[in-house]
Amino acid sequence: MCGIIAFTGSLDVIPILLEGLRRLEYRGYDSAGIATVDEAGIHVRRRSGRIAALTSALDDEPLAGNCGISHTRWATHGPATERNAHPHVDEAGDFAVVHNGVIENYLQLRQQLEDDGIIFRSDTDTEVLPHLIARFWSGDLVAAVTRATEVVRGTYGLAVVSRHAPGTIVGARLGSPLVIGIGPHGHSIASDAGALANHAEKVVYLADRQVCRIDANGWSVSTRGAAAVDCATHDLRQLVDVGDADLGGFPHHMLKEIYEQPEALTNAMRGRLDDADATARFGGLNLDPRQLRGVERIIMTACGTSYHAGLVGEYLFEELARIPVEVEYASELRYRNPPVDRNTITLAITQSGETADTLAALRESKRMGHTTLAICNAVGSSIAREADGGVYLHAGTEVGVASTKAFTSQVCVLAMLAIYFGRTRHLSVSQGERLIAELRALPDAVHAALRCHEVVKQVAQRYSHVRNVLYLGRQFLYPVALEGALKLKEISYIHAEGYPAAEMKHGPIALVDEETPSVFLVPRGQVFDKVMSNMQEIKARRGPVIAIASPDDREVAKVADDVIPIPDVPEWLQPIVAAIPLQLLAYEISLLRGCDVDKPRNLAKSVTVE
Repeated sequence: MCGIIAFTGSLDVIPILLEGLRRLEYRGYDSAGIATVDEAGIHVRRRSGRIAALTSALDDEPLAGNCGISHTRWATHGPATERNAHPHVDEAGDFAVVHNGVIENYLQLRQQLEDDGIIFRSDTDTEVLPHLIARFWSGDLVAAVTRATEVVRGTYGLAVVSRHAPGTIVGARLGSPLVIGIGPHGHSIASDAGALANHAEKVVYLADRQVCRIDANGWSVSTRGAAAVDCATHDLRQLVDVGDADLGGFPHHMLKEIYEQPEALTNAMRGRLDDADATARFGGLNLDPRQLRGVERIIMTACGTSYHAGLVGEYLFEELARIPVEVEYASELRYRNPPVDRNTITLAITQSGETADTLAALRESKRMGHTTLAICNAVGSSIAREADGGVYLHAGTEVGVASTKAFTSQVCVLAMLAIYFGRTRHLSVSQGERLIAELRALPDAVHAALRCHEVVKQVAQRYSHVRNVLYLGRQFLYPVALEGALKLKEISYIHAEGYPAAEMKHGPIALVDEETPSVFLVPRGQVFDKVMSNMQEIKARRGPVIAIASPDDREVAKVADDVIPIPDVPEWLQPIVAAIPLQLLAYEISLLRGCDVDKPRNLAKSVTVE
């Protein structure tokens, strides 16, 4: 959550900070602020609302300088008001701090500081930090920040400036990502490498409990114990595509990313399909064939949309690899102590690679001695670096808060992994050849599925006013029903629920009425007749039915009120193709309801707090 961008160098800092904030706004958009520092002191501008409000404030009251910190907020403690916007400063105005994360013992620290006469001016947990840094100041900003981080308990990514050290910025990290940018005109700190795209050439990723110092001439990293750290640098151009943050002619990032899915799937498969051996190939799993054959159980762990991808992965692995799979919410797994034998691996699924709960679950699995793998979209992210092995999605930056191309890419990678594991066990060469051929045809099928957009627009017109929607599917498509419901909830604020279609009669059918449409996922497959029966049960109770079905399926058309066609693909790939109309339906309904598609209320892209 939240976004940090800080810069010090020879350039005017304000345009750099504002551009970085715009690139980071998907991480939080409740409020924003900037602080610059020079010999005269610290100068702060803050506003509630979007970056545009802060920009207007700077037009009215300009700031200038070559060193500054900035922040776009997703509220955790205290409402989204100007009073609670970052940066926060100490009483004397000597230190300013921007912070991502949660200070868990802030109430205790705040009480101690108030008992000493400190007056707080916000409701945030963050404000204890500048007061602590001021208390520990003895002429060395790195030392003061280090001592403050030793007192707090929780998670943090920090950037700190002081009027006592103009031109210097200190950063610190524990559980919240932070990266140093190295450029020709100065150095920077950000919570996301994407924010550095236009002014840095190389980046350095901070690890937990590390502290960094940057100024116009250099940078350094140390541990909290003051030991210098020799850090690897990475070419930013290989990590971030500047164009990914552009709309490319689309009205919204979400729609752009929906239409990017054929290309994203192609990128996910590129170089990973081996026709000669009729299998998939992965260079980063760090498991030899003997270890692969020894895997007896897989625990997939994730949050949100990635969790739904994991549910599809359970069907894929059990069908194609014959390996038992459990899918766990990472927020629950991190605090559980399930019995896990030595032949179990943990597979973390994440778009950002920074999701706090998923990272904690992975670390707990590693602590218990289990092999950990990751499916991740963000190169250099915490989960990508800490897992024993893994696979990158190569889907490109996903800016829209509601995940689309990451979901289908995750399912695609899970499908390839299932083939990979399956070929070490029971899948024959001919079976492998068939599966690979079907995968290769997938991007074209998704491209064809996108042609349903005009039909989806008509359906959205009819149902944009409803208050509740049910999503129903079976087998491989049950997780897609969950994902379709989540997409609608996220961006249109309509209450929606996903169920296995047959479970409707065990309680949820009581929700059905003439104003509650049911979206059925009913392409041709093994349980087609069963789902048709479930659809008839809804129609018998006058519930409107929207069907996602095979083209020109007359049997479905006789029952459904509206039919959205998708191309026929093998059942194991239906989740990817069937997700397309559900993404478009949520998008079009959100537009009709006047919602902010890319920045839905109360949400942020990367959930880096618990």
